[in-house]
Amino acid sequence: MKTIYSVGQVNRYVKNMFVQDFVLKKIYVKGEVSNCKYHPSGHIYFSLKDETGVLSCVMFAGNRRGLAFRMKDGDRVVAGGTVDVYERDGRYQLYAKEITLEGAGALYERFLALKAELEEMGMFAQEYKQPVPKYIKRLGVVTAPTGAAIQDIRNISLRRNPYLQIILYPALVQGEGAADSIVKGIHMLDQAGVDVIIVGRGGGSIEDLWAFNEEKVARAVFECRTPVISAVGHETDFTITDFVADLRAPTPSAAAELAVDNFRDTLSALVSYRQRLERGMSGKLEFYRARWKQYQIHLQYLSPESRLRENRERLLRLEEALRTAAEWKIQKYRHTLGLYLERYKGLSPLEKLNQGFAFVTDQKGRPVTSIAQVKQKDCLEISVTDGVIRAEVVKCRKEDWNL
Repeated sequence: MKTIYSVGQVNRYVKNMFVQDFVLKKIYVKGEVSNCKYHPSGHIYFSLKDETGVLSCVMFAGNRRGLAFRMKDGDRVVAGGTVDVYERDGRYQLYAKEITLEGAGALYERFLALKAELEEMGMFAQEYKQPVPKYIKRLGVVTAPTGAAIQDIRNISLRRNPYLQIILYPALVQGEGAADSIVKGIHMLDQAGVDVIIVGRGGGSIEDLWAFNEEKVARAVFECRTPVISAVGHETDFTITDFVADLRAPTPSAAAELAVDNFRDTLSALVSYRQRLERGMSGKLEFYRARWKQYQIHLQYLSPESRLRENRERLLRLEEALRTAAEWKIQKYRHTLGLYLERYKGLSPLEKLNQGFAFVTDQKGRPVTSIAQVKQKDCLEISVTDGVIRAEVVKCRKEDWNL
């Protein structure tokens, strides 16, 4: 027997799927602004479009501090926020919390463009990656001579293998000439016959790490006959060198551990036990983290914030409907009033006067409608469009105007 669901159940199910998607909880979307409307309540309704589609968006008044400019149709922006479903209408939209003009990420766009170009050329292909030898005698390092990176590499490498020979090429890792310096260091260490080369530096902004995003550095790493380990920045930093290198380490310290094997058997056994313990702890942590995330999702779904947001939109729609109904009523009564004005205009004495008629009264202000009401030498007042005429009766003549 088939199961039949109500519209509300389907919309609720789809909304729950959006809530569980962590990617949609904080997402950044770029596009061209269209249909931008500033609501009297302070909310901003707009759409983001590009050549492939359109996405409905809203920024509530409470998040307007995340907008540093007056947005208008045609602006190219990057909007960050949450994609969620408006359950009543069954449609999804982006609830924006911050909006910036596109162009602030121009450097990042250059990074993406070069990455796509080199990837298309096959420089990131796995088949070109050289295996890093397990046991090495000579380690080459291309980094700044005074930075924390070389200290971490030296300390960790010598602790793991006190007999290891470390050859440092003191390179510039930031600023003008840094890329050429890094390329020269890779070439010299490759010719020196070291077993592994570590190329890296400490963390920083995308501008600080930009030397490792240069094409000349990527080609030097790709063409190097010696296995290269990239160790640029922190764990969350990615550069072009990371994708071209034979192995990527999240930090310079991790690169030293990957390149240098511990020669002591007992220490190796301890490392193995430690790794097993870490894996066990990691598994437990992941298990409880997953359960915690499930509880978090459940609480988010039951959170009054989502319902308040839906009620707020429903009230806004009711407000629009009420305003439209009021305007329609006013228009209707205005039309009716116009009809009454036209009707009473035909009954107005002034209208008769404008048509050439006059209004006659005696000295006491009584209307004169018959010659029987006046006699010779009586004074009369005749009202016309621009004043009153005083006249004296000279003579009366009886006429029969009935046809």
